[in-house]
Amino acid sequence: MTTFPVVFESNGTLLTGRVHRRTEDLLERQPAVLVTGSWLTVKEQMADLYAAELAARGYTAITFDFAGFGESAGESRQFELPTRKIADMVAAARFASSLSFVRPGALGYVGVCASAQYALAAVAAGAPIASFAGVAGWFHDTESVAPFYGGLDGVRMRLDRATAALDVLRRDGTVVTVPAYEVGNDRAGMFFEMDYYSNPARGAVTAWPNEMAEASWLPWLTFDGLSPAAAVTAPSLFVHSDGCVFPEHIEQLRSRLRGPVEVAWGEGTQTDFYDQPAQVSFAVEALDTHFTKTLPA
Repeated sequence: MTTFPVVFESNGTLLTGRVHRRTEDLLERQPAVLVTGSWLTVKEQMADLYAAELAARGYTAITFDFAGFGESAGESRQFELPTRKIADMVAAARFASSLSFVRPGALGYVGVCASAQYALAAVAAGAPIASFAGVAGWFHDTESVAPFYGGLDGVRMRLDRATAALDVLRRDGTVVTVPAYEVGNDRAGMFFEMDYYSNPARGAVTAWPNEMAEASWLPWLTFDGLSPAAAVTAPSLFVHSDGCVFPEHIEQLRSRLRGPVEVAWGEGTQTDFYDQPAQVSFAVEALDTHFTKTLPA
């Protein structure tokens, strides 16, 4: 296995990524797959794990940090802006398509958790992605996401906090941050027990700052991750389970998508699919089968 860094621009912002290949021969053209993880995360978490597994199967797997996160440039930092992330995905797809060691037209996308809904929107926006896959995909709109935050009252409370944080940002450029994960803290992005984000052997890696710009609630809670499906014709795969978030949304997406759709239904919880061997192996097997059939030979 060989890895090396890459850089590319998205709307004038320099993004940093990493290429994963099982060969050092840059003359060998391979199908490529972009891989991104959940909201508020960096590439060293679930994305790099899936990239390594796919690279071992003969894909050029590319991970990257979104603008404002990890090693990438961009202000404001730790700001979960769906439209900015979607634009970054479009830029990443165009960049990957320009690489001489990538097979022309053979670019797939794997979105784990929340980045799956952004990637679907990027495909709908015209990103040169020939095949899409979501692993434990989080696809929400305000109605469906509200119960995670105590209903509409909880949504309004967070929108008020986000508005105040945005006022501070506009006034003096200060980004008001809260923990991305902290059990019992209702200001945190994730406030219920999840071992993945508290365990250094799993997702609590040193590259992850565990911060969220509090203004993120404004775009996050009002984003519609379901509607873009109606504009997507690319072959799609959903790796999911009853223990993952919004299992009922998978059937909704299947009915809205305009291209061929496959579903690989497994077992396990949402965060099991981030890094647990059984769930990752199940997902990678399904991904390999899907991309073998849908990326040009």
